[in-house]
Amino acid sequence: MPLAADMTRALRRHWPYYLVEAGGPAAFLAVSSTAAVVFFHPRSPVARALGPGELVPRAGLGLVVGALVAAMAYSPWGRRSGAHFNPAVTLGFWQMGCIRTADALWYALAQFAGALAAGAVLYRLLAPWFGHPAVHYNTTRPPAGPHGWALALGAEAVISGALMLALLWSLHSARRKKWTGALVAVLLAGFIAVEAPLSGMSLNPARTLGTAAAAGQGPGLWIYFAGPLGAMWGTAALYGRYRRRPAGPRPPHYPDPRA
Repeated sequence: MPLAADMTRALRRHWPYYLVEAGGPAAFLAVSSTAAVVFFHPRSPVARALGPGELVPRAGLGLVVGALVAAMAYSPWGRRSGAHFNPAVTLGFWQMGCIRTADALWYALAQFAGALAAGAVLYRLLAPWFGHPAVHYNTTRPPAGPHGWALALGAEAVISGALMLALLWSLHSARRKKWTGALVAVLLAGFIAVEAPLSGMSLNPARTLGTAAAAGQGPGLWIYFAGPLGAMWGTAALYGRYRRRPAGPRPPHYPDPRA
């Protein structure tokens, strides 16, 4: 069983990076869920001050999430693990040959584990407010209507492909690489403000599964697997095919203890 042996060796060597990859989705859910209560629950002073519209609260939530993602990406451990925090991102980098199969599998397992654990804890900690329809356990759901699933699937595919393309464009350039965390933060903030009504703005199967499992409800759960995974894998495959020579000194590789 070569893969099992390879995964055992990888676990012994790289387990700290797997813990980082578990901690990323957990921190994301902790901050985004708490911020969702602050910005959307009708009894929140912040929500009352912002008024009945949804665009401004979504923009505020996007700024909070964007700042968190940037902080995690630029942290020492985030730089070393690559700050994927998302199985779809890991799949894209695996397609590009930037991460070995054993590491990619451990990354994905850690990301799902972190999200599931965080979802279960938050469900209990935020129980008095989490279930309000305005917050809805911070789950991602397709819009109502017979074609809501198609709209959500298309939106998830578009934003996931755009995020993966931005990552590859930035990381394959020595000049742009240092701005990758900020670029991702800006994109996520914008997606939350603008795209969230179309699909809930997941981008991340682990993030969606974590809240859906805790709430015991995941309408259209398959959408948030098929859209991000398919789009990021496809974007990476096309990028690797048509961009043969990276502009940077070397392609990214994860984990990177030298980062």
